Amino acid sequence: MFFKLTTAALMATLVAGPSWASETVQNPLTESETWVDLRGDVVGDAVLASADGLLNIDAPYRAHDAATVPIVLKQVDTGATITAATVVIDENPAPVAAVFGFGKAMGQLDFELRVRVNQYSNVRVIAETPDGLHMTGRYVKASGGCSAPATKDPEAALAGLGKMKLRQFEDGSAQMSTPRREAQIMIRHPNYSGLQRDQVTQLFIPAHFIDHMEVWQGDELLFTMDGGISISENPVFRFSYDDNGSTDLTVKATDTEGNAFETVLPKSVNG
Repeated sequence: MFFKLTTAALMATLVAGPSWASETVQNPLTESETWVDLRGDVVGDAVLASADGLLNIDAPYRAHDAATVPIVLKQVDTGATITAATVVIDENPAPVAAVFGFGKAMGQLDFELRVRVNQYSNVRVIAETPDGLHMTGRYVKASGGCSAPATKDPEAALAGLGKMKLRQFEDGSAQMSTPRREAQIMIRHPNYSGLQRDQVTQLFIPAHFIDHMEVWQGDELLFTMDGGISISENPVFRFSYDDNGSTDLTVKATDTEGNAFETVLPKSVNG
């Protein structure tokens, strides 16, 4: 049973690519007293097996930008079914970054997201399968990600709120009966953490972030996300999926201010 992300729970905790892939062997999970304290809140008394042989996670040993740290999940056991994954950043003010649910079409999981890392921390992924929970992760050296200034002033950021863009790529499986496709979805949203300051007034900007998201192809659900303040500004998700022949992807999202966004994104192949 995964930890449920709610706005109240998140706010209660607010007391406070290729160029790096070769580095991942240097940064396995480390011992963490913080995780010892967190574990019960995240998974309760559930048994946590190792995800070795099931799922690999790539993350930079030393992040180039603490506010947009890429995390890549790649399933290695082709016979397993991963139905959900919880991303935990031990030392962040709100450690549970997001809980993802995966539909059947996500198949052999290949999924990338970008997160904020506030200080040197383990970044762990807890995958759920019919056989139980499995954990893996990386140790990432980064600092200041949750308080890093937004790239746009608040007025400009809110002007484009909820706008979405799709990039879609072939992966060479077009001759298969069910082609495997790769897509990238980008959403305009400041995802304010509550720890950033307005650069003019120097007052803290209230937390305002996407708390729920769904991605559909036609009437088939691909994945869901229940997210918090650790998901980066202007969230980006890149993923592979089995194409069911529908003509579009639909993204539905809500944020903590009660805004709802829904966009139908026609499928296209571009690089």
